[in-house]
Amino acid sequence: MIASAAVPDPSHHAAGGDEQLVVVGIGADGWAGLGGEARRILTAAVVVLGSVRHLGLLPDVPGQERLPWPSPLRQELPALLARYAGMRVAVLASGDPLVSGIGSTLIELLGPDRVRIVPALSSVALARAALRWPAESHAVVRVTGRDASLVRRELAPGRRILVLSADEHTPRQVAQLLAEAGYGESAVTVLGDLGGEQASSQRVEHAARLTVEASGFPRLNVLAIECAGPRLGGWVAGLPDHAFEHDGQLTKRDLRAAALARLAPAPGEHLWDVGAGAGSVGIEWMRAHASCTASAVEAVPERAARITANARRLGVPGLAVVIGRAPTALASLPTPDAVFIGGGGGVPGVIDACLAALPPGGRLVVHAVTLQTEQVLAEGYLAHGGELTRITVETAAPVGSFTGWTPARTVTQWAWTRS
Repeated sequence: MIASAAVPDPSHHAAGGDEQLVVVGIGADGWAGLGGEARRILTAAVVVLGSVRHLGLLPDVPGQERLPWPSPLRQELPALLARYAGMRVAVLASGDPLVSGIGSTLIELLGPDRVRIVPALSSVALARAALRWPAESHAVVRVTGRDASLVRRELAPGRRILVLSADEHTPRQVAQLLAEAGYGESAVTVLGDLGGEQASSQRVEHAARLTVEASGFPRLNVLAIECAGPRLGGWVAGLPDHAFEHDGQLTKRDLRAAALARLAPAPGEHLWDVGAGAGSVGIEWMRAHASCTASAVEAVPERAARITANARRLGVPGLAVVIGRAPTALASLPTPDAVFIGGGGGVPGVIDACLAALPPGGRLVVHAVTLQTEQVLAEGYLAHGGELTRITVETAAPVGSFTGWTPARTVTQWAWTRS
């Protein structure tokens, strides 16, 4: 039996508006699993915010106000926090609030000095312990509130993946995409309610079985995948052209690799892929690191839809596809760290708009196949410097009963970095 807690005084306000918001991690074992510090914080709070499930894990505290998260969360959260500014406010989160949790969102909104974190064991740590998987032996993919296609980026023979599920439907969704990618022979373990009295572990030797047999999984679960399937391609730029659906408007493999080598994706950076065609450059940019982002600008709606499909199939469903023409469509995009112009470089104003948008250290790569656009790149090179390169690729192909070289269209590439 839980003893009654001291009644907080709702009239108590913190000194000024700089009181730290305290985020308390709670596990599947609820109140029983919390330490003394976490219990004191929660019982002393005037207001406790959290999911309906989390709030239901707490004992009654007379006079305490408990509020479930608003929806949409990011849009409504600032006003909710402002309403209780200066009060003792506690937030409940699952496990470690900084493992893909609300703690990260609150720090982003309020700043690190305004948020205090009191963590519990994360579901990732509990899953590793249950499986005896060292931290360095696997990838971790979060699909809570996100597209399960993110798992596709991590697929490789023999690779291990922990998936933080959204709900009880995630195991079947992930099994379906594994089967579609040729990884239906992968072993999948569903770890449910980790850290609680109802903790469970269900192992299926072949993921393909889950697509028809999946049922009865706990809402709180983590998937452990032991990958078995074909090699789908590396993270170094230059996926084979057949990896992308396209109508001919595709930056071909060798040219794509040359462009990305100069665009030089780094963690957390954003790319504009202008005149995106099949989206291949933006997709490979995002595959370079899980924190890389990109905006693909494409004027033709059918191609834009194809870009979205390519991005999901290659494990980067977060690629933002913008239907419109440059330079007009560029006005509302996030500031880029790099820009690739694969089409439309000769349109007046496009290169100028991209140059103006780049911060110090920003990179621009433009490809041209026509004399008119090549002249624009030559003028840009003379005015700004950088690298001007002509790239010709020839491929061996049958010539009657013999074999000869078939040249592709020569491409002029201008690469420039803002100093």
